[in-house]
Amino acid sequence: MKTPIRSRKSAKVTAALAKGAEVDDGRLSFVHLRAHSAYSLLEGALPIPRLVKLCEQHGFPALALTDTNNLFGALDFSEKMAKAGIQPIIGVTLSLDFEGDGQKDPLGNGRPIKAGESHHQRLSRDGLFALLAADEAGYENLMKIVSTAHLDVEDGAPPHVTISELEAHGSGLIALTGGPDGPIDRAIFEARGPVATSRLKRLASLFGDRLYVEIQRHGAERERVVEPQLLELAYELELPIVATNEAFFAEPSDHEAHDALICISEGRYVVEEDRRRLTSQHYFKSAQEMAALFADLPEALANSVEIAKRCHFRTLGRNPILPRFVGSAEGKSEEELVAEESAEFKRQAEEGLAKRLAAHGPAEGFNEEDYHERLAYEIGIIIRMQFPGYFLIVADFIKWSK
Repeated sequence: MKTPIRSRKSAKVTAALAKGAEVDDGRLSFVHLRAHSAYSLLEGALPIPRLVKLCEQHGFPALALTDTNNLFGALDFSEKMAKAGIQPIIGVTLSLDFEGDGQKDPLGNGRPIKAGESHHQRLSRDGLFALLAADEAGYENLMKIVSTAHLDVEDGAPPHVTISELEAHGSGLIALTGGPDGPIDRAIFEARGPVATSRLKRLASLFGDRLYVEIQRHGAERERVVEPQLLELAYELELPIVATNEAFFAEPSDHEAHDALICISEGRYVVEEDRRRLTSQHYFKSAQEMAALFADLPEALANSVEIAKRCHFRTLGRNPILPRFVGSAEGKSEEELVAEESAEFKRQAEEGLAKRLAAHGPAEGFNEEDYHERLAYEIGIIIRMQFPGYFLIVADFIKWSK
């Protein structure tokens, strides 16, 4: 193995990093880039408010959220983190398909696919990777990629994105190789060195200096087996490394409960051996703990901070953008348009009620006046919320679809 590339920081700075302290030039030693919230359904056990408190407790100035296969928590995360004065970084963890040719493994350099092997099984061999939005264009691409992962797949296939789709929407994104569940680590662990090299080269050609090779140390055997070869490959291709810690729960004591959650997710029993298992180290570590864990690779710690600095975008909340049911006539104010929609909504609702009463009559114990009073109450709520146009459009669509 080549001699690892070491940080050029002074001995004083390196010592401060090892202690997890703030250094003289204002840089912190570590930032979490792979946190999973409860929005990583049946996998993550950290509600957004808990993540905020953990960041405050440990003094983290930034945090990246990389929930599995979705951006459900992006806005909630962004709003709560920003309110607490913490920089939110929006990301996602996704399955990546390197598009094997059906006979050979991805890029044609690996073992043949076994007879009868499903697409699901091949995807599980390709592995997971993480994307972070560095800017607004990156966030827009992130939304496109996640939508594609769910909508543009064959029936029954798990959410995933192909390398070709990634090439079409990769700008503005920072990519992390995924750790032990990533496509590079998996290929190395399965003794498919040429596949790992080809995959990493292809990702490097796509992302350039926005690609980082993840090093994770949760105490798992496969991490220890893969790390020397992974580092050697990163140094050989002159790619930066970054220390990450996939946090699924808050404290080591939460591991047993989280293990039960994983069993529920996969329909397995705790006593079964051949199932997915995480370690007690998949918790939200402090900067000091990470600095001690990666004291031999200070540049991997520093790069976590560098990535946080490169991500300078957060999603913002905004009022619903509802279409207008009535045409915007010249000279009419917004209030006048809303009034027109409200009047039309009221007219259609009252006509509909009259038809139903004529056809079916009131229910036992009620009279027509009861129905009209209730309708007036419901109409009033919808008009006060300024939703009549929305209801009119939905009603029009239902009529059209019939």
